[in-house]
Amino acid sequence: MSSKQGEPGNAGTAAAVVAPPASAPTSATEVTSVTSGTSERVAPGSGALAAPEPVAGSSCYQLEVLETMAEARQRWEAARARAEEKAPFWKRDFTTVSGMEVPHLVTPEQGAGIDPRRDIGVPGELPFTRGIHPTGYRGKLWTMRQFAGFGTATDTNQRFKYLLAQGQTGLSVAFHLPTLYGYDSDHKMSTGEVGKCGVAVDSLADMETLFDGIPLGEVTTSMTINSTAPILFAMYLAVAEKQGVDIARHVSGTLQNDILKEYIAQKEYIYPPRPSMRLITDQFAFAARHVPRWNTISISGYHIREAGSTALQELAFTLRDGMEYVQYGIDAGLPVDEFAPRLSFFFNSHNDFFEEIAKFRAARRIWAGVMRERYGAKTERSWMLRFHTQTAGCSLTAQQPINNVVRTTVQALAAVLGGTQSLHTNALDETLALPTEANARTALRTQQILAHESGVINSIDPLGGSYFVEEMTRRMVEGTLDYFRRIDDLGGMVEAIEAGFPQREIMDAAFAYQRAFEEREKLIVGLNAFQIDNEPPIEILYIADDLAERQIAELDRVKQRRDAGAVARTLDALRRGAAGDDNTMPLILDCVRVYCTVGEISDALREVFGTYEEPAVF
Repeated sequence: MSSKQGEPGNAGTAAAVVAPPASAPTSATEVTSVTSGTSERVAPGSGALAAPEPVAGSSCYQLEVLETMAEARQRWEAARARAEEKAPFWKRDFTTVSGMEVPHLVTPEQGAGIDPRRDIGVPGELPFTRGIHPTGYRGKLWTMRQFAGFGTATDTNQRFKYLLAQGQTGLSVAFHLPTLYGYDSDHKMSTGEVGKCGVAVDSLADMETLFDGIPLGEVTTSMTINSTAPILFAMYLAVAEKQGVDIARHVSGTLQNDILKEYIAQKEYIYPPRPSMRLITDQFAFAARHVPRWNTISISGYHIREAGSTALQELAFTLRDGMEYVQYGIDAGLPVDEFAPRLSFFFNSHNDFFEEIAKFRAARRIWAGVMRERYGAKTERSWMLRFHTQTAGCSLTAQQPINNVVRTTVQALAAVLGGTQSLHTNALDETLALPTEANARTALRTQQILAHESGVINSIDPLGGSYFVEEMTRRMVEGTLDYFRRIDDLGGMVEAIEAGFPQREIMDAAFAYQRAFEEREKLIVGLNAFQIDNEPPIEILYIADDLAERQIAELDRVKQRRDAGAVARTLDALRRGAAGDDNTMPLILDCVRVYCTVGEISDALREVFGTYEEPAVF
């Protein structure tokens, strides 16, 4: 495979050992700023990101040891070459899933430029490479948050209660496609989709049923919703109000709310980019003042990876999306340290174990650097990158689906060793349908076994300091910063999206992987290798055929019971506020409280903002 993303040089060549100059500083290091390109003096451990070079004064890098290792490496390379000549390698492609070249061996002199103080550190301190919490998973396990939603609100409410009873520690809501696109269940665009790939939510009445018997002051909830995120956020808050929960003190959770990745990858957008960004900054301001424990955005690489990106592209585009949100928040007049602590991220964990771990470690280090250097954030919480992980849906196969349990376990372990704050593990049947109750339980049990039986929680970042892992982490950092420079040259992420830059990069990566699969450079067990014939079918979850009819009937009853005058008044107020400079969140909350529907609120905003059509990208 010819693609070599993130490969800064030939890792297979012995590094020359160069003594640092006698004047090299010991109390500070001169680096190139990751945000401005200017040279500046940065204290060790400050989180700055610099090209590696041997570090003076560090006992980790004694020159005589490095020289000895360089000689040993040269002997190894000669021995390897002789062995390969006698018995050629059994395959040509030893790249990662993403096509990144993997060094055959990493030895200490190759990592001599990695300063353990500046680049690695300890957990809970800059640059947070090793984790954001000083106690790791001894202090608190990751949240086990299984994504769930299908059928009616009643159906999903029952699944939520089942998962909580099985030991799940947080909720995650999957909405059906009509809700994601801002349509009610009775709209013609909803035909054939009601409740099929998520739960049908048309109005506050559905949301009340969805969380019936679940105290919102005691459970955290993640909602995968983007274009219509402010509407579903408002519905959640209205339900909490009806439950008597103190929203300012006890409501916590996360909205996905990442519209930029919709334009890049998932394509569930409604409005053009700039008014969509306005809705997001409105939520930043509203939540910071009224729901301070709520994460108003989960900046998502997951869908970018599912669309075919490499691990490096997922990391780079996700973090650069996050930087764009920060800049828009600042431009809207919000103090960065008021909203930045509530930003969170959402990553994919794919099959390539070490590549994924390196990606997660690099993400924390890069984010800490850009938040301090580029945006001037002063509080430590603004520097910390917190993230949710989901195992890779695109890696699962319909063939021999039981094998998906193994894939998910490997991916979940990478997420845990990478320091995730919460985790969803895919069920074995998710290439075929939404998971059955039994398969959802097995997916949850995978996390519980990792947490309570494997021993991996006992030490923080146990792979930290590994020559190989630190080298892969460094490559991830350097490749991401290169993408930052290219996107900045285009004017920013919104401009890059409008120019089709990230879309083309992902298309090229997806094509390269597909070609490697078809040429059998990359093997997928059960798909292009180790197939079996006449597989028996497995039991899957079916959605009742009369569901849409029942959901539309309930929607009609809601419309008949509500105050039509209040609906008209609140929707009109929303149109006027959206056309002006008002924060739209209080206006949307007013609409929700009188049972305006998702479709009605979305249509009011469509009238003001218009809709978006993606230009052709080749």
